Amino acid sequence: MKVIAINGSPRKDGNTSQVLKIMADELEGQGIEVEIIQIGHLDIHGCIGCGYCYDSEENQCVFKKDPVNKIAKKMREADGFILGSPTYYAGIAGTMKSFLDRVFYTSSGYFRYKVATSVSVVRRAGGVDTAHQLNNYLNLAETVIPPSQYWTAAYGAAKGEVLEDKEGIQTIRKNARSMAWLLKVIDAGKKEIPFPAEDKRVWTNFVR
Repeated sequence: MKVIAINGSPRKDGNTSQVLKIMADELEGQGIEVEIIQIGHLDIHGCIGCGYCYDSEENQCVFKKDPVNKIAKKMREADGFILGSPTYYAGIAGTMKSFLDRVFYTSSGYFRYKVATSVSVVRRAGGVDTAHQLNNYLNLAETVIPPSQYWTAAYGAAKGEVLEDKEGIQTIRKNARSMAWLLKVIDAGKKEIPFPAEDKRVWTNFVR
């Protein structure tokens, strides 16, 4: 099994990176391969809602000069994924937001019943808001989110300071262990129990 971890921080080896490495260590200890991909330092255009991805081959995004389509493919093929972001003004970092809008607009249908989770890193406040915003993508894509003992936010400003947040580190370790368990449960269960039947999506607009 394989998990893709997305690092939405522009800082190489910063606190978000260290948190994701801790989660990766937990998963790899359970025999699950993890690939961490940093995107926060890239120049990624936001979604323009053009609809190109509806009919394009493999539902690719119209913007092809950045690695979004390539990473989306990796996430589609993986058994699960992790979204990690620093907290900017009580929200997702800008490049990460652009990345997520495009990936989930093109690929949500491929993510159904995958195991996915999120983690935010914050200096003082707003981390829960960021984790909630990340989870909005996971919920709307119908992924299965593993539990933990508290919100998956870890605290630290200076590089490496996040490791001093003992409760935060414990929380994300537990979340990663839960993720490993869920990955194995779903992998075993789908051999005997099929996923729920899907209805054709009904769209209702409230302004006509």
